[in-house]
Amino acid sequence: MLLQSLRESIADAEKRGVAIGHFNIANVEGLRGAFNAAHALKLPVIIGVSEGERDFMGVRQVAALVKSIREEHNYPIFLNADHTYSVERDKEAIDAGFDSVIFDGAELSLEENIAKAKECVAYAHASGRDVLVEGELGYIGKSSKLLDEIPEGAAQGEMLTSPEDAKRFVQETGVDLLAPAVGNIHGMLKHSKDPHLDIARVKAIREAAGVPLVLHGGSGTPDEDFVAAIKAGMPIVHISTELRVAYRDALRHALQENPDEVAPYKIMKGAVLAIESAAAARLKLFNGL
Repeated sequence: MLLQSLRESIADAEKRGVAIGHFNIANVEGLRGAFNAAHALKLPVIIGVSEGERDFMGVRQVAALVKSIREEHNYPIFLNADHTYSVERDKEAIDAGFDSVIFDGAELSLEENIAKAKECVAYAHASGRDVLVEGELGYIGKSSKLLDEIPEGAAQGEMLTSPEDAKRFVQETGVDLLAPAVGNIHGMLKHSKDPHLDIARVKAIREAAGVPLVLHGGSGTPDEDFVAAIKAGMPIVHISTELRVAYRDALRHALQENPDEVAPYKIMKGAVLAIESAAAARLKLFNGL
């Protein structure tokens, strides 16, 4: 594959009306599964690690793992510092070699969110690398887990991100990407599909903001909403909970079927395949394959 930069890959995806899959991982098994899925389909991929996932894997260690795959395969695999709530943690990720970072100030006032995101942008630009900075505007919950109900405080109805706020946020911060609240939620409802996305709002925000939009909380979203949102200006889609469920179920099955097995690489093989299968299904949908 042509080894494009992350910025180029996003622009190319949006031009073609498709999306790059952003898959969160917490271990090497997740990384291998997500990469295998993208590699088999010859598609670029973004690996995401939240603050908790970074703490578990090691900031510089996960950066080294992704870099080693990129160099070995000459492949467009990128690393993103997902949901980061302090400027200091974003700076840490930039220094470690991440390709992009998110400053998540969705629970802050608009003014404070703008000020802190702007500081992240300035640091990224001073790094000497083309590090993309994503801002988040509109609260959609925090946890990538199975839910009984919509997260408390998650934006719905009139609380969704407005095109006016999106325009101001981008103009005053200089962020490269924006994650708005358009009906999406973090996590996945146990007993029903997640709420439908406000596609008209996606289009209006993309036009007003002037930068590519990112869909967070993709797990559980109806397929038709994914397709419509991507075509409306969301060339990156985050998937986490679905992969976690696939991992858990495969690991549980392996332990039940082989209770005497103690070799981790044998126990975990099914989990890697489950993550690969789940990621591949989403990549095919996002790219019309």
